[in-house]
Amino acid sequence: MKLIETDLPGCVVIEPRVFGDERGFFYESWNKARFAEAGLHLDFVQGNVSASARGVLRGLHYQWPNPQGKLVSVLEGEVYDVAVDIRRGSPSFGRWTAVMLTAENKRHFWIPEGFAHGFAVVSERAVFTYQCTAGYDAAADAGLRWNDAALGIDWPLAEPTLSDKDAKAPFLADIPPERLPLYIP
Repeated sequence: MKLIETDLPGCVVIEPRVFGDERGFFYESWNKARFAEAGLHLDFVQGNVSASARGVLRGLHYQWPNPQGKLVSVLEGEVYDVAVDIRRGSPSFGRWTAVMLTAENKRHFWIPEGFAHGFAVVSERAVFTYQCTAGYDAAADAGLRWNDAALGIDWPLAEPTLSDKDAKAPFLADIPPERLPLYIP
């Protein structure tokens, strides 16, 4: 397993060791001991899978309170995956990073608690999987606008297909401070 640092401290890309031959391939998508050896001490309580068509953009989502860290990957297709630091007081508050996750590259992306997350589907279809460090909490469910100019995310889609919730999400500057996670150094 190889860890690749991103522009945002804490958000890392994980390349698993893949074993393959003419029959196909095998890799460990999660191994608690190996991740801990790499400095990622994670405890997952919920796993999710979603399927989306080309042009769908999901996000930017987060939970507060009761934040979720997410280990995400793609089983089929390709997505442009984004994390945004929304922790009040963080030196990287409002900054984002992105990675292409594909069935071919088999990469995983770790997004710690305190970050908003979203992805855009750039293939015909994508099957997306994520392991979460906390269960879904409807009362804590929150989001911010995908095209917030203050964030300046360079999405690969100009006119994405959005849910009503995502289309109407607030801009980061309009979210009350108490609805944002707090940075703890």
